[in-house]
Amino acid sequence: MNDAPVCPLIDVAATYMPRLSEFSFEPGLVAAVDQHAAAVCDALLPARRGPEGRTVRREELADYVLGFTDWLAEAEWTEPVGHDFATLRLTAVCWLIREHDLLDA
Repeated sequence: MNDAPVCPLIDVAATYMPRLSEFSFEPGLVAAVDQHAAAVCDALLPARRGPEGRTVRREELADYVLGFTDWLAEAEWTEPVGHDFATLRLTAVCWLIREHDLLDA
């Protein structure tokens, strides 16, 4: 039996990764997700920059997602139709997962 906790990135990716397909239909969404991705990267400590920019590590992003989703649960957040702060932030997390290939790590 494997008692290892499931990585929270898997659940977020399963739920919000499909929103990345909306990029071609909503140009403003690309800019909003890019800003949220930058904010997430800035929140990850310590900030790391490699030769091609910021390095995002799976463990750090997973910790961020746990904290963010705990906050959403405490606030009794429900996903709206469309995009709010939380959906943009979680979509940005998915973009980071995809760009840094974090589910295959």
